[in-house]
Amino acid sequence: MTVTTVQPVILCGGSGTRLWPLSRAGFPKQFLCLTGIESLFQQAAKRLASLGDRTTHVAPPLIVSNEEHRFLAAEQIHETGIELGGALLEPVGRNTAPALTLAALAAMERGNDPVLVVTPSDQTVADQVAFTQAMHTAIHEAAQGSIVILGIRPDHPATGYGYIHVEPQSDASTTSALAVRKFVEKPDAATAQTYVDAGSYYWNAGLFVLKTSVWLKALQTFRPDIAKATEAAWTAKTQDSVFVRPDKGTFINVPSESIDYAVMEKCPGSDFPIKMVPLDAGWNDLGAWDAVWNVLPKDEAGNVHLGDVITTDSRNTLVNATSRLVGLVGVDNLVVIETPDAVLVADKSRSQDVKYIVNSLTQQKREEHTLHRKVHRPWGWYDSIDDGQRFKVKRIQVKPKASLSLQKHHHRAEHWIVVKGTAEITNGDNIIVLTENQSTYIPLGEVHRLANPGTIPLEIIEVQSGSYLGEDDIVRFEDNYGRSQKS
Repeated sequence: MTVTTVQPVILCGGSGTRLWPLSRAGFPKQFLCLTGIESLFQQAAKRLASLGDRTTHVAPPLIVSNEEHRFLAAEQIHETGIELGGALLEPVGRNTAPALTLAALAAMERGNDPVLVVTPSDQTVADQVAFTQAMHTAIHEAAQGSIVILGIRPDHPATGYGYIHVEPQSDASTTSALAVRKFVEKPDAATAQTYVDAGSYYWNAGLFVLKTSVWLKALQTFRPDIAKATEAAWTAKTQDSVFVRPDKGTFINVPSESIDYAVMEKCPGSDFPIKMVPLDAGWNDLGAWDAVWNVLPKDEAGNVHLGDVITTDSRNTLVNATSRLVGLVGVDNLVVIETPDAVLVADKSRSQDVKYIVNSLTQQKREEHTLHRKVHRPWGWYDSIDDGQRFKVKRIQVKPKASLSLQKHHHRAEHWIVVKGTAEITNGDNIIVLTENQSTYIPLGEVHRLANPGTIPLEIIEVQSGSYLGEDDIVRFEDNYGRSQKS
């Protein structure tokens, strides 16, 4: 019996701007729990891990992410109980073709030329059994040397997806591999309707299955510039535990291109056989709030309400209240997303246009584009609960046995009050231990560190005062998470 080794590759880039204000650059949609109790990223990891059977060995997943999200991704993988095969950290975003190439080079170093199963980290699948069946068909085809892409039979003339045109095959089962004629760009509405009517066009799901060597050979054939530059950055990589960093100075020169443009769209008619396997498993890429409304259970009036919500005479609404009561009266087709520092109200049919709000926030350099009020860090989190002229108040939680960096600030002093747990505090040359209701003062410019030596989470209230209170006023001397700036 032949056993095929599968290497899952989870692409974790992207910021999900159309799901603002829940999705932000510092905490994008793939790490949010939008459908159930697990994040989209965790769902993707578990879907691929469950592909193993007596003919398929599934290796620990490789994720391709960035420095900012590395601890978030690693922690969420840890919560699933899945062993992480490696986190490949792009120093700059260069789209999905270089990202997949990094994963392929990492997989080749481990030998055996595994079949890569490549997935975005921000999709949902309702039917795991159907997903597994389709994937096993794709894996079998890929093991024979084909490039395989998963396609979704369209149920409406969507203009937001690329389409795959396949050879008609009337006697094909729902999971047979079909030959790909060509790829088609996102069409206008009229053209999309002709694709739906034809029956031989499928949405491109962005799920790819192919042998490692086949990807590297195809990339070398069609885009040797990407192949050469990415391999050079990989050769000069550094590694810290599971975190692998391609050389930044080299990687920054890698051309930015998608998997589809770099390779897939060039395969029909070439020496690289490309096939599509239909995926009928309740797939959704959750690209905007209307898509989230589509996949969630609704009441008899078509409403989806998450959190503390009271409505009357309202229909087809999506409300997500995270920190306070939201009330609706006599409205239809609205999206209302409430967070502690921002509220979005939009017509559900205009969900795609949320990106323009994010563009405005970016142009104005507002923090609401990047960070939530509550910000997660590898040591825990902080919540900026109040601020005014020359002061800011934070609630800070530190995980057991974790610590912040040894640091100082040029423009602010800090008062710390312990409200839960035990704090070990470095303040200049002194190290003190404080417990509940005790406090201390960190003068401006003093080197300091906060640590939790206990077995329960430590919580403190921090009051900052000074002329500048931005998060970039930190000089790190020592850090457990690779963020130190000075020795």
